[in-house]
Amino acid sequence: DCNLVLYDVDKPIWASNTGGLARGCHLSMQSDGNLVVYSPSGNRPIWASNTQGENGNYVCIVQKDRNVVIYGTARWATGTYTGTVGISGFATGMAGIIKSVTDKSAK
Repeated sequence: DCNLVLYDVDKPIWASNTGGLARGCHLSMQSDGNLVVYSPSGNRPIWASNTQGENGNYVCIVQKDRNVVIYGTARWATGTYTGTVGISGFATGMAGIIKSVTDKSAK
């Protein structure tokens, strides 16, 4: 449904609020530092972190503290740090995107 969602177990704690705007979208970490959800055709952005800048090497990381951060230099974050360690899930509702699940009790 093209909604990018961060979960704590089964509770959503952040979302792009783009559900229902399209189907079959894909997520792209661009070389300019912008994280973008694109329509299925790939020519229309549905949501973006609006962090475009100089071209370089960027990664989007789900940290143990539940904050999702774009690094090269940290340029964007969900602001979902809770003071506890362990992320229980990250999913998108978009086909082909990896859902990452870790043990919340892990230190």
